Amino acid sequence: MAHSHHHHHDDGGHHHHGGKLLVKLAQALHLPGFTHDHSHADLAADRAFLDNRLAVRTVWIALLALGATTALQVVIYIASGSVALLADTVHNLGDALNSIPLLFAFYIARRAANRRYTYGYGRLEDIAGVFIVISIGFSAAYIIYESVQRLLNPLPLENLEWIALASLVGFVGNELVALMQIRVGRHIGSDAMIADGQHALIDGLTSLAVLIAVIGTLIGLPILDPIVGVVIGIAIVGITWNAIKAIWYRMMDAVDPHLVEHVEAHARGVAGVDEVLTLRLRWVGHRMYGVMKVAVPADTTLEAGGEIVSGVKQEAGLVIPQLAELAVEVITTPSKSPPKH
Repeated sequence: MAHSHHHHHDDGGHHHHGGKLLVKLAQALHLPGFTHDHSHADLAADRAFLDNRLAVRTVWIALLALGATTALQVVIYIASGSVALLADTVHNLGDALNSIPLLFAFYIARRAANRRYTYGYGRLEDIAGVFIVISIGFSAAYIIYESVQRLLNPLPLENLEWIALASLVGFVGNELVALMQIRVGRHIGSDAMIADGQHALIDGLTSLAVLIAVIGTLIGLPILDPIVGVVIGIAIVGITWNAIKAIWYRMMDAVDPHLVEHVEAHARGVAGVDEVLTLRLRWVGHRMYGVMKVAVPADTTLEAGGEIVSGVKQEAGLVIPQLAELAVEVITTPSKSPPKH
């Protein structure tokens, strides 16, 4: 009859060197007196702290950059009356406003887990992603509506050179923000930030598309202005669909199947592991939690079982840098083949 052993890998000691914030900073900098042997939980906590700080800084930069870009475009739209520029400006405004719930989520995520929220507040980041998707969809509907109205009631463009300048400003501002958010989002594992970055990426391209409206007016085809607006709106509908899928996966605890296979393969390579019986992974914000059950030979000692657990956790952490916690259960079963050496 199979039986199970639950092994716990603890740090083995407690250090009181002042406030938690100072301790985390000192450990991250490997200062003398703070360079003790970390447990996996300690390393995950340090990583979570640094990732959250990076996320907050990134969102603030995005908010300020897109806010400045939008303000400039609003002034130029008032002077020019371009519906293509209006479409781009509204979308940029939406992108800037998207940063607010995301920023709120990252700040709240700093709070420690408690008896009610035992996984902490990281899920709030995914909820912020829902608001981002809604705002993207709203901006698409508004842009298409305004463009159709302008198709029915065309108006001449004025101050073409200013519209062209606003287009270039929007392109540069959005592309820089997009590249930053996507890179940081992938680094910390935040689908909400990646969605916001992809939103800004398309914004940059649609900003550049406003130049088509300017060229259309110059060559006697002002109808290109509302047509570009409609094209921008349709492009944003596509972005909305992709963002919906990404946030749906997060809210339903879905993960990339290839990632699961990769972790299982690494776990099987740990000495003493006969088979990975089950593995469950889930994202909570931009941190990942997991539960794994592994089979080991029947003659595995308690000490050897503890080493297996430590080895499995270490390998999983190499595969998933955002891994906050992995609970490993060891099941002893009769060996079908000689133990690994």
